[in-house]
Amino acid sequence: MYAVIETGGKQVRVQEGETIFIEKLNVEANDNVTFDKIVAVGTDAGLKVGTPYVEGATVTAKVLKNGKAKKITVFTYKPKKGEKRKMGHRQPYTQVQIESIQA
Repeated sequence: MYAVIETGGKQVRVQEGETIFIEKLNVEANDNVTFDKIVAVGTDAGLKVGTPYVEGATVTAKVLKNGKAKKITVFTYKPKKGEKRKMGHRQPYTQVQIESIQA
């Protein structure tokens, strides 16, 4: 069984027992979080697609940790003008483990 959840403005396909990285949530480590914006649920019987969300479907996950991704370097410049700028960015994330899917 799998589900497609919507979190952080993105859609993610998840299965039970899977560990995923999503956009940062305002929760502490070892807490449980419930996703109620389920776009689709796939079972042995078939695929159930919501309009826009599947009614009564939830996905429960355990928060493993909050952190930051590796740093990326952003460098912009304008040729022949002597204008340049170097910046770094680390995107915050939340790592969760999918506990159960209720369709």
